[in-house]
Amino acid sequence: MIESRPKFDKITSFDEFNKYYWYREELSQICKLLGLEYRGTKQELTYIIEQYFKGDVIKKSSIKNIKKQVDYITLDMPLLECEFSFNSKFREYFSVVTGVLPFKFTADMATAWRKVKRENDLSFTIQDMLKVYYGKSDYAKYDNSVCQWNQFLKDFCADENSCNYSNKIQVAAILWKEVRDSKNKKVYSRELIKKYEDKIEDYHK
Repeated sequence: MIESRPKFDKITSFDEFNKYYWYREELSQICKLLGLEYRGTKQELTYIIEQYFKGDVIKKSSIKNIKKQVDYITLDMPLLECEFSFNSKFREYFSVVTGVLPFKFTADMATAWRKVKRENDLSFTIQDMLKVYYGKSDYAKYDNSVCQWNQFLKDFCADENSCNYSNKIQVAAILWKEVRDSKNKKVYSRELIKKYEDKIEDYHK
C-alpha cells in the first residue's frame, strides 16, 4: 500500500519531506506561504525548503514584485532588476555586445545565474555576466569534472587495449585519478596504460 503524503505542516524534517513527490507549483506555494523565495526551478525550490528545515531562511527577493517591462538593457543593470532570463531577448542583446552570432549562453553563465538567484545578489550586473562569458570572472564555475570523467571512461573502453583487463571501470578509475591529480589534460590516451602499468597490473587478464 502506498503511504499517503501528509500535509506540509505535519512534516518535521527534510528527510521526511524528501520521501514524497512534489510538483514545482506545490513547492512554489509552500515557499510563498513560508515567506521564502518562491521563484525558481524545482531543484532550486527544493534547496530552499531544505535550508528552511536547517534553520536557514532564504527570504523572497526584496525587489518590489512589480512586473515591469525593461525596454533598454544596460551593462550596469543588476540581473535581478531587469528580469534576466536565458531567452531570445537577452540572447540578442549579448549577441550585439559580443559580436557573436548566434550567441550561446555558457554553462558558467548558467551557474552564475543560479548563484545570483540563490544568494539574492542584487549587485551582480549584466557587465558581471559578460565577464563570466569571457572567462574573466571567478564568480561561479560550472563543475565539468563529471563530464570529463565520463568522457575519459568512454574513451578508455573504446580502446581495444582495455579488453585486456578484467575490471574496466576500476582500471579507468585508477588511471583517471592519476590524470585528475596531475597538471596534464584530463583526457585518456593509450600511453597512460604503459605509464601506470604497475598500478593496474593486478587487473590484467
